[in-house]
Amino acid sequence: MGLLDELVSKATGMLGGGQGEGQEGLLGGVMEMLGGQGGLGNLVQNFKDKGLGDIISSWVSTGQNLPINADQIKEGLGSETIQNLAAKVGISPDDLSSKLSELLPGVVDKLTPDGQIPEGGLLEKGLEFLKGKLG
Repeated sequence: MGLLDELVSKATGMLGGGQGEGQEGLLGGVMEMLGGQGGLGNLVQNFKDKGLGDIISSWVSTGQNLPINADQIKEGLGSETIQNLAAKVGISPDDLSSKLSELLPGVVDKLTPDGQIPEGGLLEKGLEFLKGKLG
């Protein structure tokens, strides 16, 4: 099983197994965050600006991923992002933050296997692959 296959399996398993709308919404939202304005580099910078640099840097590096809790996810992503994504997925902001605290470290880790933030084209290919797994 490839790295992205493993990531998709983990993400869908967290949401109950089948290919439900909530899974597509959560993965789609994560893909939008990572593929949108500034992409992964912007996400990393936002976490650093909020005092969470050590945590997110561990996900990018080739070493062990440091854990993150739901409150730290809210801090790193911002309450507006959490609320918008929760509404899109159809779960509460607290549930979303909890799920993202489990999912996001693995997503960032799998997208940075060499300990480097990939160039836009490589990241887009990975996100398109994930999107194809949902279809």
